[in-house]
Amino acid sequence: MVSRPKDRVQARWEEAANRNWELQEGADGSIEGVLGGLEEAGKRKRLLKDTTPLQRGIIRHTLLVLDLSTAMNEKDLRPTRHLLTIKYTIMFVREFFEQNPISQLGILGMREGLAIRVSDMSGNPNDHISALKILRGTEPKGNPSLQNALDMARAALYHTPSHGTREVVIILGALLSSDPGDIHDTIKACIRDRIRVRIIGLAAQMHICAEICRKTNGGDENYYDVAIDEVDYKQQLMAITTPPVLRVTDADSSDTQGKNQSALLMMGFPSRIVEEKATLCACHGNLTRGGYLCSRCKAKVCNLPATCPTCDLTLILSTHLARSYHHLFPLRNWSEVSWSRARTKGTTQCYGCLSSFPAVPKQHEVANGTEHDQGAAKTKRAEGASESSRYECEACGDHFCIDCDVFCHEVVHNCPGCQSTVPADISEKTNGD
Repeated sequence: MVSRPKDRVQARWEEAANRNWELQEGADGSIEGVLGGLEEAGKRKRLLKDTTPLQRGIIRHTLLVLDLSTAMNEKDLRPTRHLLTIKYTIMFVREFFEQNPISQLGILGMREGLAIRVSDMSGNPNDHISALKILRGTEPKGNPSLQNALDMARAALYHTPSHGTREVVIILGALLSSDPGDIHDTIKACIRDRIRVRIIGLAAQMHICAEICRKTNGGDENYYDVAIDEVDYKQQLMAITTPPVLRVTDADSSDTQGKNQSALLMMGFPSRIVEEKATLCACHGNLTRGGYLCSRCKAKVCNLPATCPTCDLTLILSTHLARSYHHLFPLRNWSEVSWSRARTKGTTQCYGCLSSFPAVPKQHEVANGTEHDQGAAKTKRAEGASESSRYECEACGDHFCIDCDVFCHEVVHNCPGCQSTVPADISEKTNGD
């Protein structure tokens, strides 16, 4: 059953066709207007997320299921759905391990009514990228099967430890599912095994997909959506890199609450060694002259993070744990700075990269609740972009440009102003000495 979305969102080409550009010539002869703030507003829209500190599962076990049926030959997403999906999936794999370095990822495919294994569960992004590049040369065939894909995903996630999350992400381009049995039995099995399913559609909404996502996510309907264009498709896929919030369902609260309680997890933090003679690694059986020795059994593995194949101890680096920690305490969103606030602070350059800000108008007046600049035309900005091109950290009060805003929230996850501020007690002790 195919249904139309209740609140239909206009595609990008429809918005462009209905938009009346209001352009004007600036003082330096350049064309200014709404267009000038569109890129900045787009960056801000991507950054504005819920920064409430929540308990999240930073150790994730995720299976990505790709539709490899004939529906992926459609060219509504350029060049084709298949090629664009492979391109975005490679980007997703890199970003997933950048944001979740101590997690595991596997890739499956749906083709000719069967579920196929593209790459096994692994913490090494190179394994998945190599398999995806090989998949790029194949041709989509047949029809997909959601039931077979979910059954194979359940089998792959069945032996994963209880301290991590079990997630299945499905990219579906077809409007049908060729299933051998009752898919509702498979949905009940996924709920029993605590598997979360998220689906990104490429054509139209399907009732069965909405039901799968709703039932496996405790009634939450936000885990199924249809991409309206290439940009929206990429944003939905990259949003999955953020770990999900741990929840306690009413149906099995007694069982789930005990599993979600904080508990100690044993991990090993080995150091890299370099050997004079090549020896076999325990993970692949290859001859290497370097690697990492397990902290418990001294077995050698090639790369980290990894699970020791001998004693099943989780082996990571301290940097991996630090990079996962920012999901629990995210950097708060920075606020837009008005001209009056910029005039009060008197900032002329970005605190992070020292790039120059637009000059603050010297004269202004406030009329009818809107600020106007005398002697110069009021330049309109796209919705979401700061009128002064400044963004303020509410903790330290420093002003940053949009590029530093993006870099601090997506890469370093720290505020340079807050990190460079000396605490008052330390400053007093230093001055006293």
